[in-house]
Amino acid sequence: MLTYATWNEKLPDFNHDNSTKGALDVLEWAYGTYGEDLVYACSFGIEGSVLVDLVSQVKPDAQIVFLNTNLHFQETYDVIEAAKKRYPSLRIKLKTPALTLEEQAKKHSDALWNVDSNLCCTIRKVIPLEEELKGVKAWLSGLRKEQSVARSNTEFVNRDERFKSIKICPLIHWTWKDIWRYAHKHDLPYNKLHDNGYPSIGCAPCTQAAINADDFRSGRWSGTGKLECGLHKNK
Repeated sequence: MLTYATWNEKLPDFNHDNSTKGALDVLEWAYGTYGEDLVYACSFGIEGSVLVDLVSQVKPDAQIVFLNTNLHFQETYDVIEAAKKRYPSLRIKLKTPALTLEEQAKKHSDALWNVDSNLCCTIRKVIPLEEELKGVKAWLSGLRKEQSVARSNTEFVNRDERFKSIKICPLIHWTWKDIWRYAHKHDLPYNKLHDNGYPSIGCAPCTQAAINADDFRSGRWSGTGKLECGLHKNK
């Protein structure tokens, strides 16, 4: 079995010249290889809606974790509830940080996201995912190459140095149009903020409508120079 420790083993080769651009083939291999040792960390943006639907076709009772910072938009929680109703067999878990927002304010700073957003992301997203991935060999992510320069080198199967795991990204070759075409064709529930100029959706205090229509993540941490929360920082 391919693991972080056995990364030198031959990597699987997937054809992405098909109707799902390799995604279903990747998922079938991933769940066939790792089974219960595979967790999907889903943000429930539009890519998440698509990947949840694809996952449900391969493993109807898959483990899905949402990093519930308690700072998300209500629209995000709404789409999670819609997904639970549409896919009742999926095990969707809302993972909360050890610190409540009140405890975080007392220990660090009120509205820490405005003072030290990296620390806030670490407390409310990175550490909770570390806890969820402890003892798990692999995890799924909805990253796409098109999303940003930093994500353009993402492969189907990646050695994740941050979490010492295997990170599997089935949607890397999907375009924004591909995502929406699939979502509309299958009438998927999706985050309604996408209809209001939010291509990338995170926590409410740190997310606004995209400033640059050609930059999917230009509405995240706007004006700070920050590009990622730390979940996909591969070092």
